[in-house]
Amino acid sequence: MMIVMQKILALVSALCLAVVAHAAPGKIAAISHADLQTAIAAKSVTLLDVNGSSSFAEGRIPGAIDYAATKKQLAAALPKDKSALVVAYCGSENCSAYRSAAVAAIELGYTNVKYYAPGIAGWKKSGAKIDKS
Repeated sequence: MMIVMQKILALVSALCLAVVAHAAPGKIAAISHADLQTAIAAKSVTLLDVNGSSSFAEGRIPGAIDYAATKKQLAAALPKDKSALVVAYCGSENCSAYRSAAVAAIELGYTNVKYYAPGIAGWKKSGAKIDKS
């Protein structure tokens, strides 16, 4: 009986740890417009556009990767340096779709993952350059 209880306790503990690991990360830090522009100019950021391939073709932050098209090969699209800056963004401040790309990068071991809260709408509104396909 004691062995069965130990096995059940071990299983429950493992499940709890798995849930905690999957629930992490909690809060993903935001990056300001100015800091993002600086990182783009320095070519020190990898941008993940989470707006879908149609929206990506219509306009994206320069240098962004189409997350929808690359998510199955995301590891190959991201830099080898796990401390490199990775920034995810979606449509606007009312959108939380960026989390899927940010969490995917974190799960691949990236430690400097942020999001650009204004999204592509805020980028366009600022008058900053956009790329189109």
